[in-house]
Amino acid sequence: MEFASRLQNVETSAIRELFKLLGKPGIISFAGGFPDPALFDAEGIRIASDAVLSSTPGPVLQYGATEGYEPLRAGISTHMRAKGAVVAPNGLIVTTGSQQALDLIGKTMINPGDKVIVEAPTFLATIQCFRLYGAQVIGAPIDADGVQVDVLERLIEEHRPRLVYLIPTFGNPSGATLSEARRRRILEVALRTRTLVVEDDPYGELYFDQPPPPSLLALSEQVPGSRDWLAHCGSFSKILSPGLRVGWMIAPEALLARATMCKQFSDAHTSNLSQAIAAHYLTLGRLAPTLDVVRRTYAERARVMAECLRQDLGDAISFNAPQGGMFFWARLTGGRDAAEFARRAIEQLVAFVPGAPFFAQAPDNATLRLSFATADLQRIREGIGRLKQAL
Repeated sequence: MEFASRLQNVETSAIRELFKLLGKPGIISFAGGFPDPALFDAEGIRIASDAVLSSTPGPVLQYGATEGYEPLRAGISTHMRAKGAVVAPNGLIVTTGSQQALDLIGKTMINPGDKVIVEAPTFLATIQCFRLYGAQVIGAPIDADGVQVDVLERLIEEHRPRLVYLIPTFGNPSGATLSEARRRRILEVALRTRTLVVEDDPYGELYFDQPPPPSLLALSEQVPGSRDWLAHCGSFSKILSPGLRVGWMIAPEALLARATMCKQFSDAHTSNLSQAIAAHYLTLGRLAPTLDVVRRTYAERARVMAECLRQDLGDAISFNAPQGGMFFWARLTGGRDAAEFARRAIEQLVAFVPGAPFFAQAPDNATLRLSFATADLQRIREGIGRLKQAL
């Protein structure tokens, strides 16, 4: 059987392949990028589900508008306004998770051979998605304050990319947060070079102590004209439930219209039932207290993981402790290879993700990603202790 030639540019996710090894009894996993299901507000979601099925079962079980369920679009508009970004309900579309938003951007913007700039490292699925549409994906280096804007600006000037993709807040896998000064510069560069910047923001609500800088979308009001070169992808997956598969895309009108057309071809619309549940949930006043619990829990887990890494692995590893999100990005010292370390770690019944697949180019084989989101404090301590044995 012959398959489309575009599939030659992509391969199965290294993370998904790793999950095949995680069925061993007793294994402790720091590999996944999942929120902790124990922190889901299942009762609130049940209340919302009962309400929409009791009051409006017909509409929510029927086909719906491709752009999204109108009450949810209004709810997302209100949600974004609370985060400093003014967005009209008709200025966004609802997507089946933010992953679909990225796919729609690939469909509408990328021709085979086009260049796209991403952070190095960045979300693996984005690299795969853009390559599927024929993009040459170029990495821009990051540090503790996010993407290095001087280098990014030079890369934009050199390559004239179709778009730049960034996770400015608590990035996956880096955990880094782009400083406010760098955010402003990126908006200025996007406007000057007429380059579309895609801001992916699934983790921005998961801060530990202080809220992060305003999103690029919120700051765009202070850089007149920059909003014309900005797309913003959001999601309820990390703060409410990934199983609902509800995300959204905010973009200039022309891009939004073409993305809506492409969405019609793929799934017609995101589940009306999921959208209605999310819309009603937003009216219950339960999201803020739920997020408070999630933030406190993740902050404590991140603190303990940092302590254990320092105590148990010492000089064998370096990292910047994240201020939010779900991940540690670390680097082995002494010329150690993270893929080999991962194999030895599996033998000790602990798993993490080697960092190389998160690079579009020139992978750093000494890097790795550790997620603290789904492991309690005891398992974090035990798991890092097992990593020590695998060194």
